[in-house]
Amino acid sequence: MAEPIVIAVLGAESTGKTTLAAALAGRLAQETGLRCTWVAEWLRGWCEREGRTPRADEQAAIAHEQHRRIAAAAAGHELVVADTSALQTAVYSRQVFADRRFDAEAALLHRRDVRLTLLTALDLPWVADGLQRDGEHVREPVDNALRELLHAHRLPWVLVAGAGPARLESALDAVGPLLRGRELPRAGLLTRLAQREAAQPPWPWRCETCDQPDCEHRLRRAVR
Repeated sequence: MAEPIVIAVLGAESTGKTTLAAALAGRLAQETGLRCTWVAEWLRGWCEREGRTPRADEQAAIAHEQHRRIAAAAAGHELVVADTSALQTAVYSRQVFADRRFDAEAALLHRRDVRLTLLTALDLPWVADGLQRDGEHVREPVDNALRELLHAHRLPWVLVAGAGPARLESALDAVGPLLRGRELPRAGLLTRLAQREAAQPPWPWRCETCDQPDCEHRLRRAVR
């Protein structure tokens, strides 16, 4: 039996992580026929239960519980979409407590359990959501810190952008290559991916001066 595949959705606040994780799990189940589920962010449940945000000394336990839940889901499913991982906790520790001591441990937990990371782009408007959101001004620093950790620890990741259904389609495109060569009860995702790749023109590399309408540089400038 093939090893379960865990996909983690990370990103700054108000970038649609929870919505994307739930929707992605549903579409993956529909298009592959594999047993698929999603794991909610334990931090949210913790804050609702305690009525406050965690202290610095509580961060590691929250991250480990998130990964315990991911492992439990993977034991009974072939695909798992996790709404955040320990890397998100490490970034919060940096931002809130100026504490980087959890970085290395978080990267080890993430590498052990997660096959692919989807990083949600900053192209959605910020919306308040109780205890867990600090304000629009923290989104870019959190995004930068996540990218730094992903690069520093050579963890595979893909940026997911777009509003509404386009965001989900972007995530499906990122996940599709993981399933190539794997026997699937339904091959809708791979068929769709092959058709999409065949229809795309070669990518013109122009980076900072890029005029592509969906380029990340343009997206990030547009929300400032």
